[in-house]
Amino acid sequence: MLVALGAVAVRADDARVTARSAGSDLTTARRIAAALLARPFAAQLLHVRCERVGPHIDCGLVVSGVKFHQPLDLAGWNAEIEQLIAVAYAAAPTVDEIDCWATVPLATGRGTVVSGDFAKPASATVFSVTVPRGALAELPLRLHDGQGVFWDPAFRAALAKGTGG
Repeated sequence: MLVALGAVAVRADDARVTARSAGSDLTTARRIAAALLARPFAAQLLHVRCERVGPHIDCGLVVSGVKFHQPLDLAGWNAEIEQLIAVAYAAAPTVDEIDCWATVPLATGRGTVVSGDFAKPASATVFSVTVPRGALAELPLRLHDGQGVFWDPAFRAALAKGTGG
């Protein structure tokens, strides 16, 4: 499958797509990842995970909260999140809900265990929002008002000043 949304066409079997896709509904995850990677976004897409339980499909989009491809302020970030979610829904009309969150790496000391039973976290969530398909139209207001949105205060403050990530 070839997805062309913008200037770049990305195949669902592209290495960037397969590396970022996971879940029990891998076909949908790859379709969404291909659509998102076909467009230039300031925030780097890290993962797309889609899970299917019966007819219900939930997808998670993880973006990086650092190293943006271009500077972002709070309004730009909100527009970015709106677009990511809208493109994901357009690429996969059967998806019922999309969760989107941003993470930042945490400093781990040399020799720190980062996987397994004694793992220390290697990243922190600094933003998250859940958007059922029926509530997509309300997303801009929710992002503006912060209703049902998790914001790390330091991350939000950095965006309010404008940041390169």
